[in-house]
Amino acid sequence: MDITLFTNISPKQQTQYYFNSNTNTKHHDQPIMIISANNDQDQTAILLDSIMQTTNHNLPPLPPPPPPPPLPTASTSLSPDSALAAAATEEAAAGKWAPRLLKECAKAISDKDSTKIHHLLWMLNELASPYGDCDQKLASYFLQALFCKATDSGLRCYRTLTSVADKTRSFDCARRLILKFQEVSPWTTFGHVASNGAILEALDGETKLHIIDISNTLCTQWPTLLEALATRNDETPRLKLTVVVTAATVVGGGGGGGGGSVMKEITQRMEKFARLMGVPFEFRVVSELRRLGELTREGLGVQDDEAVAVNCVGALRRAEVEDDREAAMRAFRSLKPRIVTVVEEEADFTATREDFVGCFEECLRFYTLYFEMLEESFPATSNEKLMLERECSRGIVRVLACDDHDQDQDQDHDHQEMDQDPQEDGNNGSSNNNKISNGSRTTWDCSERREKGKQWSERLKRASFWPVGYSDDVLDDVKALLKRYPSGWGLIHQQQQSQAIVGEGQRQQEQQERQLLLHDDDDSSSTSASAGIYLTWKEEPVVWASAWKP
Repeated sequence: MDITLFTNISPKQQTQYYFNSNTNTKHHDQPIMIISANNDQDQTAILLDSIMQTTNHNLPPLPPPPPPPPLPTASTSLSPDSALAAAATEEAAAGKWAPRLLKECAKAISDKDSTKIHHLLWMLNELASPYGDCDQKLASYFLQALFCKATDSGLRCYRTLTSVADKTRSFDCARRLILKFQEVSPWTTFGHVASNGAILEALDGETKLHIIDISNTLCTQWPTLLEALATRNDETPRLKLTVVVTAATVVGGGGGGGGGSVMKEITQRMEKFARLMGVPFEFRVVSELRRLGELTREGLGVQDDEAVAVNCVGALRRAEVEDDREAAMRAFRSLKPRIVTVVEEEADFTATREDFVGCFEECLRFYTLYFEMLEESFPATSNEKLMLERECSRGIVRVLACDDHDQDQDQDHDHQEMDQDPQEDGNNGSSNNNKISNGSRTTWDCSERREKGKQWSERLKRASFWPVGYSDDVLDDVKALLKRYPSGWGLIHQQQQSQAIVGEGQRQQEQQERQLLLHDDDDSSSTSASAGIYLTWKEEPVVWASAWKP
């Protein structure tokens, strides 16, 4: 065996959160990497141990290194291995060490430099910890992806991570985690407020509304919209909400039940809240689709007298890059919506095969911002923060260690599972006898290939959609939202780019905002090519929200 992995990562599983409602370590013959040295149980404790028993490795044979040596003293003559340990200690003392070491390791993997890979993995393993500071956490989660990339075990690792997460996480736990995150950070609520405002304005005056919701936030976006409808001056319209279920929405529960019980619980909550608000309400679930491009008016139950809105929050990135995204946008257009709202995180993970190092650096940039945001938003010992960080591990492995061929195999595997376990018509989640997903992963829900706002804008324009500017009222609502959170959050919107410049101070501000929107892109047309608004964290765009009409 070229590289043997020994894992023992471990906090206790937590299931009690904001919203009311010992695995034994396996030792191998020649362990050379220890991801963590804790002794408690962890939901991923079995992960890579399982992988290594069945994976063929591509790295050339390497001699196992000795155990970590003691720190050298002034009189100690440093051997190569003790020098490596000393270098690891120096890196830890130097401050921001994780990005440099991780980038070096990614470059070594790209160059197939097995000796350097071996040394850097060893050094990262010495420094990494999922319970340390931000650098240690980044090293821990990216080390896992780099190891899987080096050993060609990414797909198996991803499946194991997903299986463990699905079995140990209940619906109540997931919902409370979402709500707690919304309480301390505008990362998700930013898109909700912008999208709700755009939808309400586009459908103003209509008596029958139909919202097609494609997201993974367990319908936490819609109570505020129901409340807004209830307080309208004119007659309260009838709202039909059709939820297109994603795999992330129907996680099986460790004690929380399967996908049917998840959607049944959501249905009951939404119908109860609508009655409380006095809004005529119908809730439907669609879960039979394998691709977003299969959406049709008939399949979604769209009536001719309904004003339709399509809401996509974090959904488009789950469609495959090459064909599925274009097909999804054509399907959106075929629904004849009054408005389509799109919210996506601002990153570009689409170049893994062509440029692994470039994609790795972009992935590291994005998750560094995300982890630093979590550090400042949650208390140091927060279990919710730890769970959100672990949620990232699957996405990192999927992006960096699973190539397109792996994803095709995964989809074929999922299709076979779905064909072998067809969904029963009697599995109902509401009084409308809607079918509920049993938790199988749909084809379009297995990608994490994010794109930036400029790229999404280009795709939408090619599909004959045109951007809809946010009104001053919606922008004021978004600004009011950001004021509820600690400093560090900001807003950039396209209207700022077209305003007349008055005074040198405003000129400088406009230039800074333009540069911020350009970000790392060389094409100076990116500002005009993109549309919508950006949520920024420490002056870096992190979430993009937009509204479109056909």
